[in-house]
Amino acid sequence: MIDTIHRILNSLLLAALLVSCAVAEQPILSPTAGPTASQVPATPVPPTELVLMTHDSFAISESVLATFQRETGATVRVLTAGDAGSMVNQAILTRESPLADVLYGVDNTFLSRALDANIFEPYRSRLEDNVPPQLDPDDRERVAPIDYGDVCVNYDRAAFDSALAAPTNLEQLTEPAYRSMLVVENPATSSPGLVFMLATIARFGDEGDYTWLDYWADLRDNDVLAVSGWELAYNQHFSGGPGAGDRPLVVSYATSPVAEVYFAEPQPEEAPTAVMTDGCFRQVEYAGVLAGANAPQLARDFIDFMLSPEFQSDVPLNMFVFPASTQAEVPPVFIEHAAHVAEPLTMEPGRIAANRERWLQEWTDAVLR
Repeated sequence: MIDTIHRILNSLLLAALLVSCAVAEQPILSPTAGPTASQVPATPVPPTELVLMTHDSFAISESVLATFQRETGATVRVLTAGDAGSMVNQAILTRESPLADVLYGVDNTFLSRALDANIFEPYRSRLEDNVPPQLDPDDRERVAPIDYGDVCVNYDRAAFDSALAAPTNLEQLTEPAYRSMLVVENPATSSPGLVFMLATIARFGDEGDYTWLDYWADLRDNDVLAVSGWELAYNQHFSGGPGAGDRPLVVSYATSPVAEVYFAEPQPEEAPTAVMTDGCFRQVEYAGVLAGANAPQLARDFIDFMLSPEFQSDVPLNMFVFPASTQAEVPPVFIEHAAHVAEPLTMEPGRIAANRERWLQEWTDAVLR
């Protein structure tokens, strides 16, 4: 009985060996054969890093950024690329092989240049429903408004009293009473300088009996001081700034008094600086998914995150601008000390893009010659 079993087993073993040899003689690949395990494409592993390209002024709380990283399992690498103009230029030059997944900080003064270069992939977050429509000029939904601020003339309260009140409108800045008081930023090298130049164009126009260039000629005759950037203007030449300069008027932001209170020890009940709310120009900052991004889904997730109440509520005391979302919780110190501009000046981004370089050259010829 056992021998019979052995014979059966030996016969089965021999048959198996013959089959295996026959199979081994077949070609590895045949027209009708299915793919082997080694031939099946591996499932792509989703990227685990999101690269954010932004300007040098970007700031957000580490704990808030950690929320996105915890929820997605991804890390966020921040790539700073200079001011808004330099950042946009770099994104355009590298659009065939983008350096980042999301670009944040392009404002309405450079927006048309970025859109015309097609550097963004269209994406509209459902959270944009919480953003006032006037902040979003792109009907093709390529960027999302994240924050906004108003560029205004600020003044040092201590420099003005009943004998000489602080100016209340742009026209007064050309009057002899305010001679040698105003410091501005060069629009060719400074974002607030560029925005203030646009404010004067929006107010006085490009044609007619009295144009924006006539206005700047009057400012020049009234000894306006033009410097390279905001840091130099505010921190060194402005008498209300930390450098205690000799000029009590400076081009800054409607939210600058908030910083003067927030960082003071102890915090004063009233900011030592104030804002001339006439002639303010609204600056809106946007974020978008870069076309060809390495991590497009993470990029879309990050746009959602930037519009979330948590991120938006963290914006005011980090970048001292207003959050775009109506769902953000704005801190009391911000509400109390920021100047609220009822009717800011604005300009269509396409007009800015079409005339920016000409206006800059005309400003340089009129003011720095």
